[in-house]
Amino acid sequence: MSNTVSWRPPARDIPTDPGVYRWRDERGRVLYVGKAKNLRARLSNYFAPLPTLHERTRRMVLSARSVDWTVVGSDIEALQLEYTWIKEFDPPFNVKFRDDKTYPFMAVTLGDEAPRVMVTRNPRIKGAKYFGPYPKIWAVHDTIDLMIKVFPIRTCSDSSYKKAMQTGKPCFPGQIGRCGGPCSQKVTVEEHRAIVDEFVKFMGSYDKRVIAERQKAMKTAALEQRYEEAARYRDQVQALEAVLDKSAVVLRDSVDLDLFALAEDELAAAVQLFTVRGGRIRGSRGWVVDKEIDISTGELVEQVLQGRYTPGSEVPREILVTEVPDDVEALESVLSEVRGRGRVQIRTAQRGEKASLMQTATLNAQQALMLYKTRRSADFATRSTALADIQEALGMSEAPLRMECYDVSHLSGTNIVASMVVFEDGLPRKDQYRRFSIPQSADDTESIHQTLTRRLARLDDELAPVEEVGEQRKRFAYRPNLLIVDGGQPQVAAARRALEEAGVTDIALCGIAKRLEEIWLPDDDFPVILPRNSDALFLIQRIRDEAHRFAITFQRQRRKRDIASQLAEIPGLGPSRVAGLLKHFGSVKRLREAGIDEISSIKGIGPTLASAIVGRLRGDLAEVDEAVDAVDPGDADATPESEGSDAGTSEAESVGV
Repeated sequence: MSNTVSWRPPARDIPTDPGVYRWRDERGRVLYVGKAKNLRARLSNYFAPLPTLHERTRRMVLSARSVDWTVVGSDIEALQLEYTWIKEFDPPFNVKFRDDKTYPFMAVTLGDEAPRVMVTRNPRIKGAKYFGPYPKIWAVHDTIDLMIKVFPIRTCSDSSYKKAMQTGKPCFPGQIGRCGGPCSQKVTVEEHRAIVDEFVKFMGSYDKRVIAERQKAMKTAALEQRYEEAARYRDQVQALEAVLDKSAVVLRDSVDLDLFALAEDELAAAVQLFTVRGGRIRGSRGWVVDKEIDISTGELVEQVLQGRYTPGSEVPREILVTEVPDDVEALESVLSEVRGRGRVQIRTAQRGEKASLMQTATLNAQQALMLYKTRRSADFATRSTALADIQEALGMSEAPLRMECYDVSHLSGTNIVASMVVFEDGLPRKDQYRRFSIPQSADDTESIHQTLTRRLARLDDELAPVEEVGEQRKRFAYRPNLLIVDGGQPQVAAARRALEEAGVTDIALCGIAKRLEEIWLPDDDFPVILPRNSDALFLIQRIRDEAHRFAITFQRQRRKRDIASQLAEIPGLGPSRVAGLLKHFGSVKRLREAGIDEISSIKGIGPTLASAIVGRLRGDLAEVDEAVDAVDPGDADATPESEGSDAGTSEAESVGV
């Protein structure tokens, strides 16, 4: 018990029934709301020994002074009560939704006497039918402009409509042909309502039969020499086809679904929603979720769906997600009640067009997450705050205006390389990136020590002349304020050893451990935990991720270069043929698995040369596969830096690394 909080309630007092629990601080404020199928089993996880808890979970438990619970009759009731309490109390440790903008919708005010079509960002107009959201407001206006050519319904404001009906004079949009409501004196209220119904029906289904009917009417009018009428039908067909063209066809016409893709790290997740109606992407929306407590992807998906589908929302029959929550049946029941008709199904996309669409949405989510983190460290005021927070958290005498971060990459102990990336004033200086080759090393800590030793030997190069011994070489820039290594206590200890051996005492040092995003300082038994929403943590994350990307890029280049050089030793296999082989097969693993016939099918390579290639690959060449992705799973971009690559290569060569 000594390893957990002193106020832990006795296990016998906690029921084993399903229910919802609330953690509170000393003032009674609700810190976190959660649900469980078995309250005792779930809460016992929080009262485990504190060192075994995830850091942010531990922070929540230590901030709390009590926990209470409410037993419910079923998983569905637990889900509903959890959602209600989260909305009511807005607990700081629950998932936080961040959306930097509101999205425009097309709305048809069906509750009005003469419904109008309008562009709005208000999702709560009573009696309105919504279409969207649309990514840009001009996209809504374009669609309305096209649709009213076919379905001339009211577009004027309520005040204009009221005045026109009282005076008998058409509203201004009606005078110029932009409003087809009763105020234009061309249709009655009943006739206008029928046109509105057709408008809503087409926007809800994109039924191509509407186009076919007008094409038939156009041909009939043309045959009967009613050319003006035929021209009107022609314009309507073109308008409807333009509306369809603006909506990308991705699935069958009968498919209606919402697709949620997630890209996440330890602190945040980006959500990308594709709204598909009638087989077309009708709208897309993205937002960012802040994660306080360590939760699984399935739990995150559940909370995203709860936040998206509130009472009164349009819920499709099918919802595709990145990962299905554990209590998916309860969630489906709740959403089915919101939908009001039919059963809602939540599933993952396994194959085919839906899986391809999920892949596209996931790519959008990954880019949104990267952009979100980049923006937070790009603003001048934000960067200043981040640097000041880093200074305070690490106990530095001044803000780290120049930070250097180091990472090591290798493939099963071979082709060991290291990277150095530089951030000045919170922004990357790619022209000062450096790449190091490590000839031999026992482990990552030894590689970090070697890299820092070589860097510190050139620490004061800015004071030295550019020309040395008749040889021109690039210099390192001025001394850093802070050195960051990718890793925890062992990597920090190795870096500190390099600093001590170089006699450097005026440069701060820390490491960032990726699993919990915690900051380690030399000789400290406990890490520094920066707040989840801290701009300082985002900045350190960004420089760490950049160092990792730059290291793995160089490592892959080295690996490919080594393979090419060994293949080039085969008589008759020149550089162009080596490049052709690697390009054709895509990876060395596939090339090694290829037979003589498959290799000899490549232009310029005959059976004899193919036989020599197979013999060399299966005999002398060490196995190289995709294990690098397992060693460095965080890599998201293997494209060399245009600025940093050249500078890094020349520097590494000049120092003999």
